[in-house]
Amino acid sequence: MGTGTSTGVPMLRCHCSVCLSDDPRDKRLRTSAIVRYQGVRLLIDCGPDFRTQMLRASDDNLDAVLLTHIHFDHVAGMDDLRAYCFERPMPIYARADVVRDLHQRIPYCFSSHPYPGVAQFEEHVIGDEPFLVDGVRVEPIPVMHYKLPIVGFRIGPLAYITDAKTIADDVVERLNGVPLLVINSLRLTGEHLSHMCLDETLGIIERVKPEKAYLIHVSDRMGLHADTSRVLPPNVELAYDGLIVKV
Repeated sequence: MGTGTSTGVPMLRCHCSVCLSDDPRDKRLRTSAIVRYQGVRLLIDCGPDFRTQMLRASDDNLDAVLLTHIHFDHVAGMDDLRAYCFERPMPIYARADVVRDLHQRIPYCFSSHPYPGVAQFEEHVIGDEPFLVDGVRVEPIPVMHYKLPIVGFRIGPLAYITDAKTIADDVVERLNGVPLLVINSLRLTGEHLSHMCLDETLGIIERVKPEKAYLIHVSDRMGLHADTSRVLPPNVELAYDGLIVKV
């Protein structure tokens, strides 16, 4: 759905070669994904580009929403879920702190007397233990986004991690050998306070040893898609908006 960092790519007021690129793979909306597994359609994160993303998606039906954390680029599209709440409240699965902050950000969606037509949600607070969504097992993957504890998700053959800076050794061991790893990587070089850059991400990938890994939450400083793709290991690819991966 989207593979860009919080600013999106192109970034406003930036005139670098990536932001000016004509390659559609260098146009990155904010990070989000739909996972279709065992007949269930799960949205991971619902950022400010959600409406645009769903208008171009190949399937406009959703069964539930999984939220990794409360940052704006991951939850700012929640109000647009109103179109998916006509028949029933949309189930959302998130940490307690995320649910609490959503009540503060969009209180009208949680009112006891909601305004007609607003998005309404069925809240499910998650912890560290696996949970079921319409029979599909979802395992939270705890990671650290600088000092903020957030979650990725393991769903069948997929492990999806965004915005991680550090991942504990025992969590890495749990992921060992996962067929498909989708993981954040902000920049080609350098350090960042709260996100892994390419060397750090490749280090995690080397330890997890997935069959295939895709990089998301990418900024313009990752370089042109075509150029950076040439230097990645054989089992690692830069994801791009609209990519469909079948496992």
